[in-house]
Amino acid sequence: MANLWLRSSIKHFHIFLHFHTFVQTCAHLVKLLDIFFFLPQRCSMLYGWKTLWLPSHYNKMPSLIAHAGLRKQQSLCFSASKSSVGFLRVSRSSPRKNVQVDDRCLRVEASTSNGVSSAYDYDVVIIGAGVGGHGAALHAVEQGLKTAIIEGDVVGGTCVNRGCVPSKALLAVSGRMRELQDEHHLKALGIQVAAAGYNRQAVADHANNLATKIRGNLTNSLKGLGVDILNGFGSIVGPQQVKYGKVGYPDKTITARNIIIATGSVPFVPPGIEIDGKTVFTSDHALKLEWIPDWIAIIGSGYIGLEFSDVYTALGSEVTFVEALDGLMPGFDPEIGKLAQRILIQPRKIDYHVGVLAKKITPARDGKPVTIELVDTKTKEPKEVLEVDAALIATGRSPFTKGLGLQNVKVETQRGFVPVDERMRVLDVDGNLVPNLFCIGDANGKMMLAHAASAQGISVIEQIMKRDNVLNHLSIPAACFTHPEISMVGLTEPQARAKAAEEGFEVSVAKTSFKANTKALAENEGEGIAKLIYRADTGEILGVHILGLHAADLIHEASNAIAMGTSIKDIKFAVHAHPTLSEVLDELFKSAKVGEHEAVVLEKAEPVLA
Repeated sequence: MANLWLRSSIKHFHIFLHFHTFVQTCAHLVKLLDIFFFLPQRCSMLYGWKTLWLPSHYNKMPSLIAHAGLRKQQSLCFSASKSSVGFLRVSRSSPRKNVQVDDRCLRVEASTSNGVSSAYDYDVVIIGAGVGGHGAALHAVEQGLKTAIIEGDVVGGTCVNRGCVPSKALLAVSGRMRELQDEHHLKALGIQVAAAGYNRQAVADHANNLATKIRGNLTNSLKGLGVDILNGFGSIVGPQQVKYGKVGYPDKTITARNIIIATGSVPFVPPGIEIDGKTVFTSDHALKLEWIPDWIAIIGSGYIGLEFSDVYTALGSEVTFVEALDGLMPGFDPEIGKLAQRILIQPRKIDYHVGVLAKKITPARDGKPVTIELVDTKTKEPKEVLEVDAALIATGRSPFTKGLGLQNVKVETQRGFVPVDERMRVLDVDGNLVPNLFCIGDANGKMMLAHAASAQGISVIEQIMKRDNVLNHLSIPAACFTHPEISMVGLTEPQARAKAAEEGFEVSVAKTSFKANTKALAENEGEGIAKLIYRADTGEILGVHILGLHAADLIHEASNAIAMGTSIKDIKFAVHAHPTLSEVLDELFKSAKVGEHEAVVLEKAEPVLA
């Protein structure tokens, strides 16, 4: 009996020891939480519903929570008991909150990123959910800003739905077709294939499915990060006020501390051209690939025209370029353009007319073909009339800025573009800044590229966060996804020489060929060139232009060097894997001659005495 009592006592004593240890552990946890809550950056972990066991004296420390730097889209609703130990509850809604305290509850209201109480619905409202608006929205959320994006059509804008994305799907097909049709190339690699063919509808479906997938990805990323997607056409009704809505429904008005215009652009159709969407159409219609004409005229030989010539000729069409300027491929470096014509135009079923305008284009009807009346660009004298199966209008793009309500903030567009300064801040009719209003992307006309719009959007958010950021547009690369590709960054050679003459420095040029690259030769793709334009005195990179296999991927080493201010002297020491196409740029930078090379004289070492 005594032994039983002793064993029972020992058992209860062990339980007591475990309980005592538990109590001590809890006390230590309270202290750790006390320390934990003084680290604002750790407070960003408060996401979803969580309960933290905290001493009630935190009721007296609202400033800790106000400056916690919460970065996800949640609101915080706090409650605390009157006992010495309280419980903290967190619920979702909006970011960064100011906390007011009474005896029973911690109350929360929306605040700006600097902790000042705000009367605005959002920190940032973006009009337009294209690539530029999407990039701005994601960066805004990362900074803890309550963000909404207004879209009157579909998320992704022109690039995803009617531009860069579906066109790359078509170009992927044209690239494969060219490989399979090039018997000489395949024979050199030891490959034999039967005649290549394609299914037009399947090709069109590939382009459409890709656009749908990317659009879904962008939409999900916005929703997942807590960005409010507001459906409807947005316009400015006054300072820091935006209304949006759909036709047939009442408009809603919201307020925003900052407004970003990101409405993009639409295809530009010159006067005298009748669009029917079937035989005379823009790139918007062409991407649907509803039919493959035997003979198509492409009006304009820039990026859009060149890419579609690549697609149509690969699928069996004959192409005629109509270019208003005196030469094809305006805007490209002249030397690159000349080589590109030899590779991309002369061997293919392409002819061209330069220095002429398409004064009038009439769609096919009543059994008659499409007619194109050409006139001399300078004299406007009639030249000839073309009769073709179809005409693609690739004369550039114009900003989509009508109906934005800019007059309500005293802003006037210039040729349709919203005037901005180097920080994308909108300017009024008097040239003064419109407070808290920005414009990015094609709508401001600085650089009409999707990735430029995204970069501008990120730069604007940095401005909003009081971190000055000026985007160097000369560091933004561009690419034409023909086969082979063309890419460029910075100045062309004529632009660089004009700058040098004005500022008084010497320009040098270095070149290297793809024919000297092992990887290119292994692919039997030796056609191509890389060109470097630089200052001979300082080694500053002024421009890089590439024509060749995967040129669009190779250009980023040069664009990043320009963006980071890296000189040729430094980049020469970069190591590139062998054998890779990147060695084309490696050889290019190494071939550049910068400054005077002085002989290095080594001093004679003194003998070391034991």
